[in-house]
Amino acid sequence: MRNQKEIVEIIEPKKIIVGDVNAPVELMEFGDYESADCAKANEVVAAILEAYPGKVKFIFRHFPLLKIHQKAHKAAEAAIAAGQEGKFWEMHNEIFSHQRNLGIISLKSYAKEIGTTNKKFLDELISGTYGWHVQGDLQEGIKMGVTKLPAFFVNGKQFDQEPTLKNLSAHINSLLDKKKPAKKAAGKVADPLLN
Repeated sequence: MRNQKEIVEIIEPKKIIVGDVNAPVELMEFGDYESADCAKANEVVAAILEAYPGKVKFIFRHFPLLKIHQKAHKAAEAAIAAGQEGKFWEMHNEIFSHQRNLGIISLKSYAKEIGTTNKKFLDELISGTYGWHVQGDLQEGIKMGVTKLPAFFVNGKQFDQEPTLKNLSAHINSLLDKKKPAKKAAGKVADPLLN
């Protein structure tokens, strides 16, 4: 029994959530770490999370476009590896802020900068330990109809508009309004972005 390998459960990307897990609105994005449009969308998501505390939860799923972005897959693996130490979002943001420099050695240094302590981080990247999880996200995105990036889903339904702060906020506000109990007094709904 002593020689048996310890089985470690890997936290999958779809289970890594930022925001209140019980929030009424779930925002999910399929993205690629080398995509400039996905980097812009990352800023929009940060603004959404700040504007809707407790009302929106966010999940990032990996959809590396390997034909044009050769380093996006390893970057996704690095984010998942950091996520095993509770540092997914730190690594996610670090990768987007350095998206032109995503070689394996650079990814290892970003992991160290954000405070990961896994001594096997580089070995896991080289051996592709988390590659199947990136592929799982990719396959699920294909099944859900992802054809261009970034692809957003709000409460499980694909968001067909451009993912700007204005468009996403309007959609989130409409969903939150539907969840409010009807009031007799007519009044203006407050926009959290204006407060």
